[in-house]
Amino acid sequence: MSQITTHVLDITRGLPAQELPITLSVKNGDAWQELASGVTNSDGRIAGLLADNIVLDAGVYRMHFETKCYFEANNEKGFYPFVDIVFELDGTNSHYHIPLLLSAFGYSTYRGS
Repeated sequence: MSQITTHVLDITRGLPAQELPITLSVKNGDAWQELASGVTNSDGRIAGLLADNIVLDAGVYRMHFETKCYFEANNEKGFYPFVDIVFELDGTNSHYHIPLLLSAFGYSTYRGS
């Protein structure tokens, strides 16, 4: 399983957020370096965002969710054109689940399991 996983739920519709582009990056000095990207499936997940054998070093990472694309595809005007979730890994090779609960005018996240 990928060391980093995500699940996006549209809490307005009560459904997984399909076809939402996501990019995973690592902070490198003052810049962000893209590591992986994908689009959510019918369950609001990206299977294999990272290859199973990739172990990320300790550091600061960002998941960038292109919410504007998702809202436009659903004929909805959203307030947030994107959501960035920035988090820090400790280098212990743990699994990190980064869920996003999304609506047009708000969002929430937490560290899942």
